[in-house]
Amino acid sequence: MQRMSPLDASFLHIENDHNHMHIGSVAVFEGPPPAYAEIRAMVEGKLPLVPRYRQTVRPVPLGLGRPVWVDDPHFYLPYHLRQTALPSPGGEQQLRNLVGRVMAQQLDRTRPLWEMWVAEGLDEGRWALISKTHHAMVDGVSGTELLSIVLDTERDVKPTRVVGFSPERQPSGTELAAESVARRLVSPYEQVRSLRAVTRTPRAFAGHLGEAAKGLVSMRSLLRPTPASSINGPIGPHRRWSWARTRMSDVKVVRTALGGTVNDVVLTIIANGFRELLLSRGEPVEKLEIRSLVPVSVRSPNQEGSYDNQVSAMFATLPIGIADPVERLASMRRQMDHLKSSKQAVAGEVLTSMSGFAPSMLLALGIRVASRIPQRNVNTVTTNVPGPRQPLYAAGRRMLEAFPYVPLAGTVRVGVAIFSYDGALNYGVTGDYDTMPDLAVLCRGIEDGLEELLEVAGASERAAEQPAAAAVGRTGGKGKGRRRARSASTSNGGGGTPTKSR
Repeated sequence: MQRMSPLDASFLHIENDHNHMHIGSVAVFEGPPPAYAEIRAMVEGKLPLVPRYRQTVRPVPLGLGRPVWVDDPHFYLPYHLRQTALPSPGGEQQLRNLVGRVMAQQLDRTRPLWEMWVAEGLDEGRWALISKTHHAMVDGVSGTELLSIVLDTERDVKPTRVVGFSPERQPSGTELAAESVARRLVSPYEQVRSLRAVTRTPRAFAGHLGEAAKGLVSMRSLLRPTPASSINGPIGPHRRWSWARTRMSDVKVVRTALGGTVNDVVLTIIANGFRELLLSRGEPVEKLEIRSLVPVSVRSPNQEGSYDNQVSAMFATLPIGIADPVERLASMRRQMDHLKSSKQAVAGEVLTSMSGFAPSMLLALGIRVASRIPQRNVNTVTTNVPGPRQPLYAAGRRMLEAFPYVPLAGTVRVGVAIFSYDGALNYGVTGDYDTMPDLAVLCRGIEDGLEELLEVAGASERAAEQPAAAAVGRTGGKGKGRRRARSASTSNGGGGTPTKSR
């Protein structure tokens, strides 16, 4: 039995009929599709490495403590590992539609909180693996680690020997309640012991406390609501999902030529996507602020292999009002440098840990009430998770590309997740079905945003090469620039054509 952390529990408490708190991914593989028995053998052999996949959530009676993870005595792998097929013609649009439907369904709380769907019938002989895991189980980083564990790093691997599963005894409700009360009584002692440990290293504690205080001061801007926009408002239970494609090498070209970090460039091109979306809707963008929650991993190296949530957050304003791509990148770069120095992520981590001192019943009630209060302080979420750099395989088939899925909650109608894999940098865009029919505009705007920066970066590269070429001689120059192919993305689902007004 393992008790949930306050942050893990919050993802359960916030969930309702419209807020589905599972994260996920969609991986596309080369063909031919494997037999179901092959995929089952692959997953079943890896289950001992991920005990949480065979555990279920048990609430504590009367809310006397946070929920706990216990072994599922009736674990049945075929319930979680499912098989389906895409309708004709089996194109990428059919795959995106399927993902939207699968992700719109809540996970069954009485069973381990995950599913995998093998989707056959994708054109060009390909197939897809749709993964869906509750956010109470994993964050983005640990979810990526899970993907690497379940899949193989080599094409030809020997089948893993299946180890029998003997679930531990289920605790009774009385035992759970008694244990929670005992923990609460011991809690003051634990707090004193922690305080004694802190006083042994006062300099480090004072430094951490100072960073947290600085971060809290920088968060005061969140008290100011953002202007009304069509990307915020009530959401329904159904979802649309689409994607955009870029290459990490192209992002690094922009970073080298124009400055900033990979994350600065990514947020800048996402800002162009939102700019194009709102312009296509006829909404002014010059003075409009799009404030994004940017999750930040606070997982330390010694926490690898633990599949709980270790995240904090910063809050960035996407500069969609700036038409010039270079100025937009410079603005994003200045802002992110300021946010990093402001220690917002440290403050967020402290606030999250403080929730552990609140009684579980009050914590659950507070989160549920807060999730129902209309708010305009955050417009969207943009989360960037680094994935495996080397190819992965499932049943001997190579994973060609992968796209992430981010959940929606509250009044956020659209969110963007970014995932890197084997040289690709791909974007999964989740939208509310009823209010975001034009996700294609946002996705195309992301790809166009990088193309614009690449053109400028190429011009800068040529300008830098011209003096060197002149020194060598006019006949030996290299300044012919760099030709770039457009992203391989096909038309994104959801309808709409990007408007190119700037």
